[in-house]
Amino acid sequence: MLVVHVKVQVKPEFIDAFKEATIANASASVREPGIARFDVVQQLDDPACWILVEAYKTAEAPAAHKETAHYIAWRDTVAPMMASPRTSVKFANVFPADGAW
Repeated sequence: MLVVHVKVQVKPEFIDAFKEATIANASASVREPGIARFDVVQQLDDPACWILVEAYKTAEAPAAHKETAHYIAWRDTVAPMMASPRTSVKFANVFPADGAW
């Protein structure tokens, strides 16, 4: 299990459009066989700051995700909406056990 936190800082004028595009991507992503979970959260005191929490079942699943039509559409749609390049941090799952996801 690989858990990735992707941080995105959005230009304020694009918050609603980013939200719409990201929900569409997340909704399709959770149907991928290699994804255990795909959460989208928005910071309360800075609504332009977003975290995508992506939980992958295998080491190969992130690469497969990046080849999907919905990811490519999201990537290309939101690129001009970002105030700075997105960043990510990778984590190993600890609890609950991988099989519980």
